[in-house]
Amino acid sequence: MSDVVDNKAQHRFELAVEGGIAFANYRLTPQAVIITHTETPRPLRGRGIASELVKGALELIRADGHKVIAGCGFVADFLHKHPQYADLVI
Repeated sequence: MSDVVDNKAQHRFELAVEGGIAFANYRLTPQAVIITHTETPRPLRGRGIASELVKGALELIRADGHKVIAGCGFVADFLHKHPQYADLVI
């Protein structure tokens, strides 16, 4: 299981890695969680950290019984490549 946490105060999912924080901003709607932006610190890019972040965020969303809307290209691409999360997509 990943160490992704839901920082509800800042409306973002976070993954702490080597002193940096990768994050995925989100907005809540009555229907779903819209992930609007993902970001990984530049020194940590290219290592699959953003994918681990999105995977953990989707697991948290699933555990809460919510659906997801991909509001950024990275999340849309991740969902396309990982059909095991298709049940979460509106």
